[in-house]
Amino acid sequence: MGETVLVSTHDLEIAGPIRSAFEAEGHSVRLVTEPEDLRGEHDAGLLVLTGGITDGAGALLRRWTAHQEVPVFAIVSGEGGEADEKIRTLAPLKVFPSTVDPGEVALTGRRAMQRRHLQAVTGIIGETEGMREVMERVVQIAPVESTVLVTGESGTGKELVARGLHGLSPRRHRPFIAVNVAALSETLLESELFGHEKGAFTGAIDSRKGFFELAHHGTIFLDEIGEMPLTTQTKLLRVLEQREFLRVGGERPIRVDLRVITATNQDLRALVATRKFRKDLYYRLNILNIRLPPLRERREDIPRLIQHFIRELAGRMDRPFPGISPQAMEILRQYDWPGNVRELRNLVESMVVLSPGKEIRPEDIPTEIRHPPTRDRFLPVPLPGQAVQKQDDSRSKELRPELEFVFRTLVELRVDMDELRRQFEEYRDEMEDRVEFAQSRIRALPRGRPGSVELGSRPWEEEELSASEGGGRDPMEPEPEEVEVGEERDQGPTDEGLVFEPGMTMEDLEREAIVSVLRKTGGNRREAAESLGIGERTLYRKIRKYGLEV
Repeated sequence: MGETVLVSTHDLEIAGPIRSAFEAEGHSVRLVTEPEDLRGEHDAGLLVLTGGITDGAGALLRRWTAHQEVPVFAIVSGEGGEADEKIRTLAPLKVFPSTVDPGEVALTGRRAMQRRHLQAVTGIIGETEGMREVMERVVQIAPVESTVLVTGESGTGKELVARGLHGLSPRRHRPFIAVNVAALSETLLESELFGHEKGAFTGAIDSRKGFFELAHHGTIFLDEIGEMPLTTQTKLLRVLEQREFLRVGGERPIRVDLRVITATNQDLRALVATRKFRKDLYYRLNILNIRLPPLRERREDIPRLIQHFIRELAGRMDRPFPGISPQAMEILRQYDWPGNVRELRNLVESMVVLSPGKEIRPEDIPTEIRHPPTRDRFLPVPLPGQAVQKQDDSRSKELRPELEFVFRTLVELRVDMDELRRQFEEYRDEMEDRVEFAQSRIRALPRGRPGSVELGSRPWEEEELSASEGGGRDPMEPEPEEVEVGEERDQGPTDEGLVFEPGMTMEDLEREAIVSVLRKTGGNRREAAESLGIGERTLYRKIRKYGLEV
């Protein structure tokens, strides 16, 4: 038998089919009307309100959500208007029109009750699409042994996800060890993780197990993994690959059987690019990844989280809490929450403690939440891995984010300008080479002999030459010989110039022109460059390109 479902009787025409649909799914159903009917129903898994938010249904919902943390469905007779606004402020889980298929309501309710069970195990609260994806990944990943990397901003609940992975895994009855890497100094971190032998360092009066040994057969959670020093990263990589390590000062490897879950609020790819995090370790940690969305990306979960924290804190402190007005709830929904769920919980705790005995209204909310500063929204976060230095001047502390933004922008502009300058110089050199070589051909190549075509000759002269002499070199004429720098031709005058032969490419012409001029100048590169009309540096580059070094 499934969980108990409560269905209100404010609209009997809807309540009857809904009851039948849930009973077909294997659930027991109770019909209720007044808040008093809920006494003793603490094990119910779902509340379905029919007939919209009438006075009776609204009172029922408020009484129920004040003491229970279960899914709530509302079936309304119309769309839009004041009724929908009341529903949204009361924050039921799902709203259906009166024409909905009862089977769809029952199917959605079954899935909602399953998520409620998972949330009870993991402690993760949220019904938005992003949080549903997180819960689905937790369910998929929990049974396997692979390493998991949880990413998200500070305060989003990364440790809750890690505990949920452990609680749904086969290791749930084994130890769960949570370690905040950023809270340990570099000299202490290695000893805390791997343990140490007696006499390994000053003060080591006895052997001590590290966190990896304590998590044997269980799960170890390494939070703020981006703050781990490079030397410790190397040893962590060995643990992940070999499942063994050495204590500080130890000589015997210690093997462990555990699952490693890591978390960070930094961009590990950026740390890898700046060589502050090992690339091989990053790929070893990022086998499975879960990203937690910030609270500003799931504002629909804010009323649900507030109700959860109110129930938890009011019950623990034994202090009644009158509630929050719809206007105040809307202000809390619109706030960006840079501290995410942690900041929201702290605010709810302060409201529970300092509640004046009446409903919280907008004027009771702190000014920085009602009127948040806008300048911080346009500033980037500090550079990855960059610690904010302590400064005594309060004005310097206030301006530091702006200075980081300006500095970062200037660095990016400098990099872009250097790259543009490099590309422009390469393009300019290429264009100069082409222009100089074209000018040198015109000056250095005399108008020729039978069987050749001069560069720059007119088209009709070339046609006449081809018609009268076959358009090419005499077959009986010997092949031209390649001439090295400083070498003279065996036959022919030395000043006959450069002649185009069929089959020669532009690079062949360029090479022959340089060889010819260097031969005439006796290898004097300065005179050769002047004769060709190009720069001496360009001539040097061409000589290296064609392998004409003497």
